[in-house]
Amino acid sequence: MATAKENFLRAFNEAFISGDRDVVLASVTDDVQWHLIGMEKIEGKIAFEKAWNRMPTGVNLTIDTIITHGVTAAVEGKMQVGEKNFAFCDTYRFNKFKDGMIKQIHSFIIEEREGI
Repeated sequence: MATAKENFLRAFNEAFISGDRDVVLASVTDDVQWHLIGMEKIEGKIAFEKAWNRMPTGVNLTIDTIITHGVTAAVEGKMQVGEKNFAFCDTYRFNKFKDGMIKQIHSFIIEEREGI
Protein backbone atom coordinates (compact mmCIF):
# COMPACT_ATOMS: atom_id res chain seq x y z
CA MET A 1 0.00 0.00 0.00
CA ALA A 2 1.35 3.41 -0.97
CA THR A 3 2.20 5.97 1.68
CA ALA A 4 0.80 9.51 1.68
CA LYS A 5 4.12 10.86 0.38
CA GLU A 6 4.22 8.26 -2.42
CA ASN A 7 0.68 9.25 -3.44
CA PHE A 8 1.70 12.93 -3.30
CA LEU A 9 4.69 12.31 -5.58
CA ARG A 10 2.66 10.24 -8.05
CA ALA A 11 0.01 12.99 -8.22
CA PHE A 12 2.71 15.68 -8.55
CA ASN A 13 4.42 13.88 -11.45
CA GLU A 14 1.13 13.22 -13.23
CA ALA A 15 0.11 16.87 -12.78
CA PHE A 16 3.56 18.00 -13.98
CA ILE A 17 3.17 16.01 -17.22
CA SER A 18 -0.49 16.87 -17.80
CA GLY A 19 0.04 20.61 -17.21
CA ASP A 20 -2.06 20.93 -14.05
CA ARG A 21 -0.72 24.30 -12.90
CA ASP A 22 -2.69 24.45 -9.66
CA VAL A 23 -1.42 21.10 -8.35
CA VAL A 24 2.18 21.64 -9.45
CA LEU A 25 2.59 25.15 -8.03
CA ALA A 26 0.79 24.25 -4.79
CA SER A 27 3.31 21.42 -4.29
CA VAL A 28 6.52 23.49 -4.31
CA THR A 29 7.91 26.13 -1.97
CA ASP A 30 8.42 29.76 -3.05
CA ASP A 31 12.20 29.20 -2.94
CA VAL A 32 12.12 25.85 -4.81
CA GLN A 33 15.34 24.78 -6.54
CA TRP A 34 15.20 22.58 -9.65
CA HIS A 35 18.48 21.28 -11.02
CA LEU A 36 18.21 19.64 -14.43
CA ILE A 37 21.52 17.79 -14.22
CA GLY A 38 23.82 18.71 -17.10
CA MET A 39 21.48 21.46 -18.33
CA GLU A 40 20.44 24.21 -15.93
CA LYS A 41 19.67 25.23 -12.37
CA ILE A 42 16.41 27.00 -11.63
CA GLU A 43 15.74 28.90 -8.41
CA GLY A 44 12.42 30.26 -7.13
CA LYS A 45 8.80 29.49 -7.94
CA ILE A 46 8.53 32.06 -10.74
CA ALA A 47 11.59 30.68 -12.56
CA PHE A 48 10.35 27.14 -11.87
CA GLU A 49 7.02 27.89 -13.52
CA LYS A 50 8.70 29.51 -16.55
CA ALA A 51 10.99 26.49 -17.03
CA TRP A 52 8.10 24.07 -16.52
CA ASN A 53 6.07 25.91 -19.16
CA ARG A 54 8.87 25.18 -21.67
CA MET A 55 8.49 21.42 -21.16
CA PRO A 56 7.07 19.44 -24.09
CA THR A 57 3.40 18.46 -24.13
CA GLY A 58 1.95 15.12 -25.17
CA VAL A 59 4.34 13.15 -22.93
CA ASN A 60 3.53 9.58 -21.94
CA LEU A 61 4.70 8.94 -18.38
CA THR A 62 5.41 5.62 -16.68
CA ILE A 63 6.44 5.67 -13.03
CA ASP A 64 8.30 2.50 -12.07
CA THR A 65 9.55 3.27 -8.56
CA ILE A 66 8.87 5.74 -5.78
CA ILE A 67 11.08 5.66 -2.69
CA THR A 68 10.59 7.95 0.30
CA HIS A 69 12.53 8.39 3.52
CA GLY A 70 12.02 11.31 5.87
CA VAL A 71 12.35 14.56 3.92
CA THR A 72 13.90 12.88 0.87
CA ALA A 73 12.40 10.87 -1.97
CA ALA A 74 13.09 9.56 -5.46
CA VAL A 75 10.85 8.84 -8.44
CA GLU A 76 12.15 6.73 -11.33
CA GLY A 77 10.50 5.90 -14.61
CA LYS A 78 10.22 6.50 -18.33
CA MET A 79 8.83 9.19 -20.60
CA GLN A 80 7.96 9.03 -24.25
CA VAL A 81 8.11 12.35 -26.09
CA GLY A 82 7.10 11.90 -29.71
CA GLU A 83 9.38 9.20 -31.12
CA LYS A 84 11.98 9.55 -28.36
CA ASN A 85 12.13 7.56 -25.14
CA PHE A 86 13.76 8.82 -21.97
CA ALA A 87 14.59 7.27 -18.62
CA PHE A 88 14.47 9.60 -15.64
CA CYS A 89 15.14 9.72 -11.95
CA ASP A 90 14.10 12.73 -9.89
CA THR A 91 15.30 13.14 -6.33
CA TYR A 92 13.29 15.36 -4.00
CA ARG A 93 13.85 17.19 -0.73
CA PHE A 94 10.85 18.44 1.23
CA ASN A 95 10.71 21.44 3.55
CA LYS A 96 9.40 19.28 6.41
CA PHE A 97 8.70 15.63 7.18
CA LYS A 98 4.88 15.57 7.41
CA ASP A 99 2.75 17.39 4.86
CA GLY A 100 5.85 19.02 3.43
CA MET A 101 6.20 20.82 0.14
CA ILE A 102 8.92 20.20 -2.43
CA LYS A 103 11.87 22.53 -1.89
CA GLN A 104 14.44 20.84 -4.13
CA ILE A 105 14.39 18.61 -7.21
CA HIS A 106 17.35 17.07 -9.00
CA SER A 107 16.32 15.65 -12.39
CA PHE A 108 18.45 13.08 -14.18
CA ILE A 109 17.17 12.45 -17.72
CA ILE A 110 18.77 10.14 -20.28
CA GLU A 111 17.61 9.46 -23.82
CA GLU A 112 17.29 5.73 -24.44
CA ARG A 113 18.78 4.46 -27.68
CA GLU A 114 18.29 1.12 -29.36
CA GLY A 115 21.23 -1.23 -29.59
CA ILE A 116 23.07 0.08 -26.55
